[in-house]
Amino acid sequence: MSSTSVPVRKREIFGWAMYDFANSSFTTVVITAIYGPFFVKHIAPGEYANSMWSLAIVLSTVLAMALAPFTGAICDYSGQKKRYLGYTTLLCALGTMGLALVGPGDLALAVGLLTVANAAFMLGESFCASFLTDLATPKTMGMISGLGWGLGYFGGLASLILVMQLVQSEAAAAAYVSENQRAMLATGLFFLVAALPTFIWVKSRQRPTPGFERAGLLKLTAAGLRELRASWSLVRRYPVLFRFFLAFTVYMAGLEAVIKFVGIYMDDELQMGVGDRTITFIILQLSAAAGAVLFGLLEGRLGAKPTVMLTIGWWMMGILAIHQLDALSALTGFEPRQVFFALALVAGAGLGSIQSSSRAVVGLLSPPERSAQMFGFWGMFNRLAIILGMIFGPVSDAMGVNNAMLLVLGFFAVGALMLWPVPIEEG
Repeated sequence: MSSTSVPVRKREIFGWAMYDFANSSFTTVVITAIYGPFFVKHIAPGEYANSMWSLAIVLSTVLAMALAPFTGAICDYSGQKKRYLGYTTLLCALGTMGLALVGPGDLALAVGLLTVANAAFMLGESFCASFLTDLATPKTMGMISGLGWGLGYFGGLASLILVMQLVQSEAAAAAYVSENQRAMLATGLFFLVAALPTFIWVKSRQRPTPGFERAGLLKLTAAGLRELRASWSLVRRYPVLFRFFLAFTVYMAGLEAVIKFVGIYMDDELQMGVGDRTITFIILQLSAAAGAVLFGLLEGRLGAKPTVMLTIGWWMMGILAIHQLDALSALTGFEPRQVFFALALVAGAGLGSIQSSSRAVVGLLSPPERSAQMFGFWGMFNRLAIILGMIFGPVSDAMGVNNAMLLVLGFFAVGALMLWPVPIEEG
């Protein structure tokens, strides 16, 4: 599993970062800002609507988690990371466009399409991340990772502006359903078109493992299964990396709960319509883009672990403030939604940075010849974090969304305590 020594050009780094720009349209529009509230109100309305949304996320996550190390090993053996990235990109985009066929009450179809699209998105995210070890040095790892996350938030911003032009009839149920269907079609197309620079400019440097130059799917599958059986030996060989993965799973559970439910929180708790939600997410995208780049530069000075710890603390303060939103509103004299706008601006700066810094840590601790497999494990533990974070759905149905924020605060606190003793620099 060797790599060629083709020089890395600036446009190639930009092309790689453009994948974050492209796939952010899916997570921003479908998972966070637009489709989540629409799903809860029109696809699965009722007492357990939040739990149904959690179920859709969990099913897709379990699928991606099961496939991540396996597909990563196949990529490393075949040397075809770019090809598999193309497969997952196409599958996610088609699944998203398929949501245009879903109407009120079509719960099974909605969950099925979300499962396929979100699983493909998550696998593609891991494949894209595995190129980081080809394009970056240990010194530039944080900066390039931060560039990708930062550009990704501009992708989310662009897709939100596009969708905002399509979804404008929230008060009229029939028109609102039709507009959301068109928005899903537009989002899938946006993803495909925006990802083109990645496939045009990023080069495939990794060579197949000797003996696998012309291997078919059966031989690659057998190799992937062998790699899975040998996974526990990797835990012993890279103990620091896997200790980091455990801490990462817990604190990312808090972030995933925020990402998957913030749109629903704004709709239910703050009574925000599509326009207000879109403005809030535009604020979040700009703040997150700046935070990803600035914290990426800061990482070069502080190191990976202090940067991750700093961003966890940043989020803990933000979540505590949101939990006390009414008290802050009374204290400042502003309406709760106005206070939330301000908190979104501040907290958003930590959104991209915590993900970017964590991805950079994995890149630093991963051997280049096993990059796809290690980032496959990164994807798997990220999916475990999503499953853990989706406890938020049933808890919010039982206790209310605001009280469930304390669960999120606990995830961040425990994750920080687990990360503190991990010797990242030594690893």
